[in-house]
Amino acid sequence: MSLPQERLYTSEDYWNLPEGQRAELIDGKLYAMAPPNRIHQEISGELFTVIHRYIKSQNGACKVYPAPFAVNLTANDKTWVEPDISVICDTNRLSDRGCEGPPDWIIEILSPGSTRTDCAIKLFKYRTAQVREYWIVNPMKKIVQTYVFEGEEDANIFSFDDEIPVYIFDGLTIKISDLL
Repeated sequence: MSLPQERLYTSEDYWNLPEGQRAELIDGKLYAMAPPNRIHQEISGELFTVIHRYIKSQNGACKVYPAPFAVNLTANDKTWVEPDISVICDTNRLSDRGCEGPPDWIIEILSPGSTRTDCAIKLFKYRTAQVREYWIVNPMKKIVQTYVFEGEEDANIFSFDDEIPVYIFDGLTIKISDLL
């Protein structure tokens, strides 16, 4: 949900939010973030664990971060998002504040209040920022929408019972129903 806007906000406003208040800054607008529910956190934790273990098992250089983790998508002053899970393979993009530029893979887990932001606004922002892969996990409908924005773009819808292939990692598939 967008917060009332009186002006365009910047990184300084984002980084100076009151302690405990979470929001995202997208094109100079602040969007409030409600606390996630239990199933959201369960899915997020399990996905993080699977991805982290896979990267470690492959001796990979990629890093995976759960929210809250700040991502400055276009390394400008007007857009900071906090994806539920961010995978960054170019570690030169990492700073003390988070990620400066697009992660390689972003996962957002829908909540009733985040559907418009995650499925429309962020989908557009992630695509134009050149995120390589984007997943939208919908616990209410038990589906996962996957988007590949690299090369020949692709979009698919999977159920929680499907083996979902991870585009950026050959050989990794994830079945959400096995995680719950």
